[in-house]
Amino acid sequence: MIRKRGSLILCGTFLFITWNAILVILLWGRPPSGQTGEHGQGKREVAERPTNDMVGDVLRMADTFEAELEMQRKILLQIKNQQSLWDPSNKNAPKVVVPPQLVIPILVIACNRVTVKRCLDKLLELRPSAELFPIIVSQDCRHAETAEVIGSYGNQVIHLKQPVLSDIAVRPEHKKFQGYYKISRHYRWALNQVFKTLSHSSAVVVEDDLEVAPDFFEYFQALLPLLKSDPTLWCVSAWNDNGRDGYVDPGSANLLYRTDFFPGLGWMLLREMWEELEPKWPASFWDDWMRQPEQRRGRACIRPEISRTLTFGRKGVSLGQFYDKYLRYIKLNTEFVPFTKLDLSYLKEENYREHFEKEVYRAPVVTYEDVKQGQLKGTGPYRLQYSSKDSFKILAKNLGVMDDLKSGVPRTGYRGVVSFISKGRRIYLAPPPGWTKYDPSWS
Repeated sequence: MIRKRGSLILCGTFLFITWNAILVILLWGRPPSGQTGEHGQGKREVAERPTNDMVGDVLRMADTFEAELEMQRKILLQIKNQQSLWDPSNKNAPKVVVPPQLVIPILVIACNRVTVKRCLDKLLELRPSAELFPIIVSQDCRHAETAEVIGSYGNQVIHLKQPVLSDIAVRPEHKKFQGYYKISRHYRWALNQVFKTLSHSSAVVVEDDLEVAPDFFEYFQALLPLLKSDPTLWCVSAWNDNGRDGYVDPGSANLLYRTDFFPGLGWMLLREMWEELEPKWPASFWDDWMRQPEQRRGRACIRPEISRTLTFGRKGVSLGQFYDKYLRYIKLNTEFVPFTKLDLSYLKEENYREHFEKEVYRAPVVTYEDVKQGQLKGTGPYRLQYSSKDSFKILAKNLGVMDDLKSGVPRTGYRGVVSFISKGRRIYLAPPPGWTKYDPSWS
């Protein structure tokens, strides 16, 4: 071992001496900095050749060597300084300043599910910028294990704790819905923290049982300007209620829709919208309340063909309603779509409505049997017509799409039309031509 170490030392010493000898030879024959070369001024060229003055030559060579080392030192310092800017773990690196109007906080609503870790892990893994997308976790319930999980993320997230935990006075027949009342109270408090206390201008709301797609952040970043500029929109959602595998077009990950139905499950709103909703916020069942015409006021949301969120929480206050039949089969998008580079102006009301209605009502009318038995010819799209609440529910249920209506609006519906894929063909489940408004009694 000692012999091997001695050999290494001798080898290193030899390489050091050899390298320095080569460097001295190169520097001796090299013109100093600023030399114009072979065709430069004659007096300088002569002065730079080796002379019989050995001491002078050595001093000049030492000066040149020292200048070379100083230049290399400066370059290394520049590289080191730049590297500190590139390193995301460097706490002393200057922070990127993002205009407040571009910041989109992600508000995670949590309570007593330690599986919030799955939600947060994916958000942090995919988040492109902590400055653009701060993650705020608002926790109700004071569940110790869940609080510990959230706290383990340190300054990667902002952990808020809803302070009022008492039961809410409700009618006797609503005691079994106490959980829904507490959720509504929590939403109100959490959204007030985001918009009033922290003064954000927009927010994306997700619950602790949602997993997000690779382009989740890209999707909302691209649609924020549209939400701000189009007064006929009031939200952007990452969710397709009929987005089960086999019911969406896997080749249309970039396809987006307007919908009259409030989808939730990963949705963005603006501060101005919260200022409108907060004074009349309901005591319970906030999501169904959002779907009432008094809140919607004829406005639409944006939703994707393929969902950008997936729920993995079967257990909750809803006791798994719809989960086993629909929600567990929702297809989560896996393809990154560069939405910020796409032209999304087709989603503006003045562009979208006319084009959508032409496509729907120019499509050939087919029967339920044709659709169910896969007897359609051509590529589509096709129109399957309903004329009443009952005919809609029968057709929707038998074709496997969600058949419930809220204030007369079907899930994913736009002007009464529900779009989905059946046996590889685009189907529009649509009311007769000339449709004008929803009937709230269809509920």
